[in-house]
Amino acid sequence: MLKVALLGAGRIGRVHAVNIAANTRSELVAVADVNTAAADELAGHYGAQARSIEDILADKAINAVLIATSTDTHSDLIEKATAAGKAVLCEKPVDLSLERAKACLSKTESLGLPVMIGFNRRFDPNFAAVKAAVNAGEIGKPELLSITSFDPAPPPVSYVKVSGGLFRDMMIHDFDMANFIMGDAPKTVHAVGTSIVDPEIGKAGDVDTAVVTLTYANGRIAVIKNSRRAIYGYDQRLELLGSEGLLSAANILENTVSKATKAGVTSAKPEHFFLERYMRAYVAEWNAFVAAVLDGAAIPVTLKDGVQALALAEAATQSAQTGRSVELTL
Repeated sequence: MLKVALLGAGRIGRVHAVNIAANTRSELVAVADVNTAAADELAGHYGAQARSIEDILADKAINAVLIATSTDTHSDLIEKATAAGKAVLCEKPVDLSLERAKACLSKTESLGLPVMIGFNRRFDPNFAAVKAAVNAGEIGKPELLSITSFDPAPPPVSYVKVSGGLFRDMMIHDFDMANFIMGDAPKTVHAVGTSIVDPEIGKAGDVDTAVVTLTYANGRIAVIKNSRRAIYGYDQRLELLGSEGLLSAANILENTVSKATKAGVTSAKPEHFFLERYMRAYVAEWNAFVAAVLDGAAIPVTLKDGVQALALAEAATQSAQTGRSVELTL
């Protein structure tokens, strides 16, 4: 049985708590949060203890920690947890700073402990099926990837100011997805970003609408489109053109009912947001982590993967600010 401590009792921490408790091979035994009332409430719901991070790391009976705290704490907590001999699943991104993330990787990789980064979209059944088809050679050589990721509404500006920006906070999922599907990191990044959804986001120094083009050494191309506003719901699509065909993963709709009349054909909207759209992915992600720790299975999303995605986010941020393509040095 994997004894797990959850660091962070906010929205995403609560999602993870459900999955830890639902897995028959893991047990949530402790919760820590700077908001002690939130930690007490969540711990009590699952029969766990609300404890300090220091107490959790010192407890040798705890085998693993799930880090769902603010991004600026991730690298420090990964280092402290692995130094304490614990396996780690950490929410994305690894850090707001690429150099700090690289230092974290350098410091922890020699310890040989499982460290997994929470890019949950790799575990979405539809995207995973696309990857399996690519690996099986079903469309020949992948040549052109298109990823669409639109949020239903922008976050509060107070969140934007501490998020690290759209490329590090939102599009970083799509950078990892591009690496996952293409099986490689690109050589150059070119980004265009603007603030047309909410002028306050622009005043905070961020963008809310962006397009990034990734080019690969062998001529392949990936295009990522992000927007903080899609009034019809959470738009999550992927399309991959290959030398022998096309793979696509469409939106998950609120229901499968469609109506056809002489006025036209209508169907339901995409599911509202990430909690609805990716709940199965979060479950599969946790199950994969448990298998890696208890069975010795391969870590499906490594700390190095997290650093590579952050490198793309840094390059995209630089490109959007300068108007020039950025060559990656990974």
